[in-house]
Parts: sequence; structure tokens; C-alpha cells
Amino acid sequence: MKIAFIIMLILLVGCNSNNEKVQGENGEELKEVQIMLDWYPNAVHSYLYVAEEMGYFEEEGLDVEIIFPTNPTDPINLAATGEVTLGITYQPDVITARNEDIPVVSVASIVRSPLNHIVYLNDEEIQSPKDLEGKKVGYPGIPVNEPLLETMVTEDGGDFGQVELIDVGFELGSSIVSERVDAVIGAYINHEVPVLEYQDHDVHYFNPVDYGVPSFYELVMVTNESQLEDNKPRIESFWNAAEKGYKYMKENPDDSLDILFRHEDQENFPLIREVEEDSLDILLSKMEREDEPFGSQFESSWEETINWLYEAGYIDEKPDTSDIFINFVEE
Repeated sequence: MKIAFIIMLILLVGCNSNNEKVQGENGEELKEVQIMLDWYPNAVHSYLYVAEEMGYFEEEGLDVEIIFPTNPTDPINLAATGEVTLGITYQPDVITARNEDIPVVSVASIVRSPLNHIVYLNDEEIQSPKDLEGKKVGYPGIPVNEPLLETMVTEDGGDFGQVELIDVGFELGSSIVSERVDAVIGAYINHEVPVLEYQDHDVHYFNPVDYGVPSFYELVMVTNESQLEDNKPRIESFWNAAEKGYKYMKENPDDSLDILFRHEDQENFPLIREVEEDSLDILLSKMEREDEPFGSQFESSWEETINWLYEAGYIDEKPDTSDIFINFVEE
């Protein structure tokens, strides 16, 4: 009986603690939002941590929890099931999900053009993607890298069938340094490239957009249809705060990185200040353009990316663009 009483007491305490409502400075109840990052905290997430530390989320009446994924598919999967309010993921993955009747909706574009490039160290034999014929190219096992590489090699006049693809996991930089492979795809110009340069390697890369790949949104923020229907004002409030965080980050990059570094995951993904400074420099040129504000999305981008994936045989059907994204920025 005593053991049963203790167990019941523990359960009651747990229930009470879970039911506690978070209140803001003015005593108002804050509404919960969970956002799952695409990876561990790095420069591309600085605006979110700025919004958190500067109180922008609380100003919008929100209690925001920023969560790291266990694997790269978690953000889109958990946003689709409603286990998190929002996830940061990749435009091609959203298209694939909609093609499989998974009800995810993109609410904002975070990075407006590809960060994923073909990366290699100085090699006189590699002058363009077609020179990868007869060579080994490492990739992180993520399927979209295959049509990406095939498009680039083929567009450049090469034979993709003569390229040997090797799954190197996330050991992208080390696999070219060790010469396990001749080049990698799936490497980011705002991460692997500055890391390799920091290590004094002579790094070169090819931009997919120069070789037949549309300028797809590298990162987008997604939710599911039910969340959007039931909690649209909450998601709009989140985006309002995120925009404020972005504006502050753009105007105060050094301070924003200071904030980011207070949230780094030292055990799993330690950050290097010089690398993150280079990364943020690259990102700021890709997160907005003169006629394309931060977060805005355009149907033309979705159509071009859908057509590319369809023609590459990556998807069997073309999803309807009217269901796939919403524009808070224009509303």
C-alpha cells in the first residue's frame, strides 16, 4: 500500500507540473510553440535564439521551445504528425511529402537558394562537374543528392553513369581530406567549406544553380494542415517574432553570434567563432533579396523545383502548389 501511495503521489505531482501554465511578465498566459531545428544550433538559427533572448517571442505571447533533431528527417516527420508545431526542413523534402499525401505546409522560406554544393580540394583534373566521370563522389546518404549530382554532371556534358557514389554519412569534409573520395555532394558552403578553409585546405566548389538545378529554397519552415487551421494566429505570432530576430541579426551580427554561442551544443556540435562568422556572412546574402523579403515564398520557385524533381524521376506526380505553401510575409 505504501509503495502504491508513493507511486500515485509521484504521478499526481507529475500531472500537476505538466499542467502548469507559463506566464509572461504581465501575468498573461503564454501559448506554447515547439520548433525543431534542421540540425544542431549554428549560424542559420541565430535569429531564433535572438528572438528568444531579446524577448520577442514573449512579446507575442509565446513560450517557445527550440528542439534539436535526432536525425535529419525528424523536423518534417514530427511537424507532419503534430508532435512539434513547426520544423525546419528542405524544400525538396516538402514536395516529396506532399506527393505522398503527407499534409505538411511550408509557412516561410529561411534560405532562398542552395547551400548544398559539390565540394572538392584543389585538383587540376576537376574543372567542372563533367570531370567527375571515373571519380568517387561521397554523399551523406540523403536521396535528393543523387538527382542533384546527376543534373549537374549531365548538364555539363558528362556521363553520370561513370560517377561512383559512396555513402560517407556525415563525414563529408574528412572523406575528401583523407582522399577516400575525390569530391562530395551534400556539403554546405556555409559549413563544410568554412570549416575546411579554417583547417587551411584549398577548397573549391560548384554551385548547382550554374549547372541546371533550379534555385530551390534550401531551408523552409513547415507545419501541418491541422496546426495551420487550429493555430494559425499562434504561428503568425511566432513568425512576427522570428522576423524581429532576423532584423536584429542582420543589423547586429556579432551580438547575434554571441547569443548563438550561449546555446551551442558543445558535446555534439561545438562551434568555431571564425567559421560561424563566415557562415553568417554567406547566409545573409541568401536569406533575403531586394525584391524577396526574408520568409517570403513564390509559386514560381515551387513550380520550378517540382518540375525539376519530376523530370529527374525523383517524384512520380506533381503536387498542387496551392496546398504546399502559405505566405505570412505578404498577408
